[in-house]
Amino acid sequence: MTNPALTVAIALAAGMMAQSLAHHLRIPGIVLLLATGVLLGPDVSNIVQPAALESGLTIMVGFAVAVILFEGGMNLRIDRIRRESHTIWLLLTLGALVSAIGGTLAAKTFLDWDWKISALFGTLMIVTGPTVVTPLLRRIKVRHSVGTVLEAEGVFLDAIGAIVAVVALEVALSTTGENFSEGILHVVFRIGTGTLFGMVGGFTLVSLLRFRNLVPEGLENVFTLSLVFVLYFTANELQPESGLVAVTVAGLMVGNSKTVVDRELKEFKEQLTAMLIGMLFVLLAADVRIADILSLGMRGIFTVAALILIVRPLNIAAGTFGSELTMREKFFLAWVAPRGIVAAAIASLFAIELSAQGIPAASEFRAMVFLVIAVTVILAGLTGGTVAGWLGVKRPIDFGWVIFGINEIGLKLGEIIRESGQEVICIDQNPIACRLAEEKNHHVIYANALEERTLLRAEIDTRLGVVCLTSNEEVNFLFAQKAKEEGRVSHLNVNLKSGNDGVTLEMLHKLGATLLFGRTRDLEVWSVRLNQKDAKLQIRELVDDSAGEPDLNNETMDNLVLPFVCNQNEKVIPVNDSIKIKKNDRVTFLINLRRKKEVDEWFERNGWGVSTL
Repeated sequence: MTNPALTVAIALAAGMMAQSLAHHLRIPGIVLLLATGVLLGPDVSNIVQPAALESGLTIMVGFAVAVILFEGGMNLRIDRIRRESHTIWLLLTLGALVSAIGGTLAAKTFLDWDWKISALFGTLMIVTGPTVVTPLLRRIKVRHSVGTVLEAEGVFLDAIGAIVAVVALEVALSTTGENFSEGILHVVFRIGTGTLFGMVGGFTLVSLLRFRNLVPEGLENVFTLSLVFVLYFTANELQPESGLVAVTVAGLMVGNSKTVVDRELKEFKEQLTAMLIGMLFVLLAADVRIADILSLGMRGIFTVAALILIVRPLNIAAGTFGSELTMREKFFLAWVAPRGIVAAAIASLFAIELSAQGIPAASEFRAMVFLVIAVTVILAGLTGGTVAGWLGVKRPIDFGWVIFGINEIGLKLGEIIRESGQEVICIDQNPIACRLAEEKNHHVIYANALEERTLLRAEIDTRLGVVCLTSNEEVNFLFAQKAKEEGRVSHLNVNLKSGNDGVTLEMLHKLGATLLFGRTRDLEVWSVRLNQKDAKLQIRELVDDSAGEPDLNNETMDNLVLPFVCNQNEKVIPVNDSIKIKKNDRVTFLINLRRKKEVDEWFERNGWGVSTL
């Protein structure tokens, strides 16, 4: 098919269908993308012919890489990077050096390439793949320390490694006698240029997006996208490949700055990235000849094996030296090092440049890189979860709570749960409410709670429980339903407003959920009391159960106290209509200070003493 427009259209559609199928099969999307590219390429069906695009393919790769790295930067959290900064810095420096030297030696030993081509291969092996790592981590749920290291390594090394590789190519093909030391200076200068451009571009974007009136509503996403492209190509024009660093830095700044369009921007970039990754992997895989891969034979297998079993472990040993990571976590990092779209794109560029110079190893070079991509991706995708389980590096199950609906009651509840040692995630679509929660140091997700990506970000399948506190009972019920479908949440607590006739208690119990606070409540009244300092928290201990199990559902306590959480067997659980209170259990109440005398009488009458803890 020589029609370039139709080639792109088919690659785009095929890429999206492959990723959709991969999602349902719960396997890494890139596995099916590579297979789809080969099947549609000239060697099999000949439906997709990347050669028809000519130089257009290079331009498309540039646009795609700009979006991918910007989105990757946006997803990195500076606070987490700061905690793992020692390890990340060592991986970007000493670890990258080990990868480059190891890849060079592996290529020279097993492929018998000359030293220049082997060195080019080695520098390209620095690059890992955030486009593969991020979906993988969402699926296998490893500890945050491990996930942060893998994601940061992938995003930063995509940018830095690409510059190193391109400069290495320039040195290797130089006809002016450019030497190694000059190459090092070029790398430093291009990274510096990219960083400067990225900081300026990121600051500009944040300033423009911080206020909704500056950019017309509805145009924020495309406006940002256009500036990202300008930033990328302008930086590249001044210093080749510095645009990679520029968009990464800009994405990092935008992603960690609270703007009024933060959620919409991330959602848009995620979808655009998925589209571009799908299309490009199909095109680039179709451009690789099966005969070139098969011609590598056992030489290629030994090279890949050396990279996985020797070079990567040495890379991690050097990069994690002196870190607080456990030996099991280091073993997992050593096992997971998939390559992605940037490695594939640069390999295709190198093949073109090497072919133009009449270097025989050009076709083998690209084939070898794609073999590394395929093996590392399949290995990480199919075995990553199993290996993480064996090593015990997955995040603990039944840990932490999700609070849906940010208000005064929810924030107080979150503080109590957090003080007990449990993690708390707050979800809301109201930017003002989200900002208030952040000021109280809560982990906040500003998003539509009913969307699958939001539940993934909240790691709902690892949580102990959820608390639904919005003023909309139907939405509360739907969220609890989603939480049960997507995860194995043990505690589903849903608040129902007094007088509600939409969601019934029977519906909650059928779902396996419980009624928060023991009965229907008017939380707006209690929120007002908190704001006006007419209510405060008080811990009480059940000291007398002679009258039997205390009834926390009694309407006589409605305007006196609001039972918040119960401490049973050192576990803090929100009070609900199924909880069984026993002697010596401690319950945190919100008490009405305007009726303090009646409150004290109620506690005394029902066997509640003041907790001494």
